Amino acid sequence: MAEKRNYWLVKSEPDVFSIDDLFAAPGKSTCWDGVRNYTARNMLRDELKNGDGVLYYHSRTDPPGIAGTAEVVREGYPDHTQFDPKNSHFDAKADPENPRWFMVDIRALEKFPRHVPLEEIKASSKLAEMAVVQRGQRLSVQRVTAAEWREVLRMGKSEKR
Repeated sequence: MAEKRNYWLVKSEPDVFSIDDLFAAPGKSTCWDGVRNYTARNMLRDELKNGDGVLYYHSRTDPPGIAGTAEVVREGYPDHTQFDPKNSHFDAKADPENPRWFMVDIRALEKFPRHVPLEEIKASSKLAEMAVVQRGQRLSVQRVTAAEWREVLRMGKSEKR
């Protein structure tokens, strides 16, 4: 029996690593490193699987929103930045024998013809339960339902309303 594909939303600040940066990366792929929240870490370590769909969200921009899609191409493995004292994500308490932080690799699939702004996501009754619109939801990795995935894809490919 085929495994069910899951869907996720990952957040990145466009001035740190935008969807354009992902498309420009070798093989249109990169490691998704630097996550320092235990709930998000657990998802990266245990739940994101090869082939899962990823919505690429630009945060801390005006307006924030979803810029396109990617897919998971390598499942959770130790985040090397936790061990590098020169890296801003260094964790002095991290132990190579028992890593604290994990990452996945993602590959760019599609840049939407138009950015899907957070305000449009909030205004959509079909996306009312989406984690990114919930008050206080700040995780850099979030679950997305298959129905939410399809609706965001539709919105990203449609003409602005």
